[in-house]
Amino acid sequence: MTALVGLDLRGKRVVVAGGGTVAARRVRRFLSEGARVVVIAPELDADIERRALHGDLTVLQRGIRASDLDDAWFVLAATNNPELNDDVAQWAAERRTWCIDASHAARGTARQAAMSHHGDLAVGVLSLGDPDPARIRAVRDAVAAHIDAGEVDLRRKRPGAGRVILVGSGPGDPGLVTVRGKQALAEADVVVADRLGATELLVAVPYDVEVINVGKSPDRHPVPQDQINRILVEHAVAGKTVVRLKGGDPYVFGRGGEEVHACLEAGVDVEVVPGVTSALSVPALAGIPVTQRSVATSVLVTTGHAGADKAALAAMVAGATVVFLMGVTALPDIAAAAVEAGCAPELPVAIIENGSTPRERVTRGVVGDIARIAAETGVKPPAIIVVGKVAQPELLASELAATPSVPAADLG
Repeated sequence: MTALVGLDLRGKRVVVAGGGTVAARRVRRFLSEGARVVVIAPELDADIERRALHGDLTVLQRGIRASDLDDAWFVLAATNNPELNDDVAQWAAERRTWCIDASHAARGTARQAAMSHHGDLAVGVLSLGDPDPARIRAVRDAVAAHIDAGEVDLRRKRPGAGRVILVGSGPGDPGLVTVRGKQALAEADVVVADRLGATELLVAVPYDVEVINVGKSPDRHPVPQDQINRILVEHAVAGKTVVRLKGGDPYVFGRGGEEVHACLEAGVDVEVVPGVTSALSVPALAGIPVTQRSVATSVLVTTGHAGADKAALAAMVAGATVVFLMGVTALPDIAAAAVEAGCAPELPVAIIENGSTPRERVTRGVVGDIARIAAETGVKPPAIIVVGKVAQPELLASELAATPSVPAADLG
């Protein structure tokens, strides 16, 4: 009978006998768990050598000795000599140290499970009979895919301390939310949702999860920010897992910092799950790279609420790409200020409404007439405004055609 246990290897000495591909693969796992890894082998895999150069682990380039195991918490015997691996496993047993024998799993005192991580949960699969790595990885991947697709209820069953998870849901397409973001929704007792972002994700939330809509529109703020902060804190203090589902990224004009501060001030545990920010993803989905060699080498992201501030005006005049979020109402003032500051009236502008959704629409013009065009075509929020040479596809194509190709050997 094999007992499944979880070992905390953080900060603990793990000795790896062998420096080949098997050892290298296991070393990556140990390092990800925070172990202090010592690799002992006459010859080393290139990946182990690189990690040693970066100071990620310690290397002793020689044969393994019994005394090397004296202070070890865990040992991996992964040399290319099965008899030596068996010896290492025996040395570990004599020291009552857990050991994986890569040659004969049954001769070691431990087996390494194929693992997948899902927030604060880990799922492991291992063979109880003869080792079959491909089989256990296939099972692990199938289970992990099922969990990460949001098909498993991950809510805590035992009462405990509440917490808040800020999830950036991306620009709107539910396929652009991160894996961790989906996991967090599966853990939620309460979801506090914005009007924008991947709100379609809420369709899969269980019916008994409380969903609180606090969404804002440009001219309507039914739930002030301080009240949103109170909602998050009150539910978490009541012992619930609260997911704050936000559009884009929580820290890119999403007031995520204010919400995190409110939680920390109240002593509530809080986690931030970054999201795909609409400032960069929406232009990309519309075929606009915000930076491009020989066209624009820098980008400034700002908010239309600030109008055409000095930084934005200077960036436009200097040839950088400027991306305005929440800028539709202020567009006439921004365009006028840009021309007055010395920006060329012919500088291209693209406005992408409802980016990443079936309602996406792109309106193009130049700084000198974009306000008129936007008014005539009825541009409405939510929209991303891109100002710069990258916003004109014909110009971008001609610039790229004129750019000499770079040999692969010269690429960094």
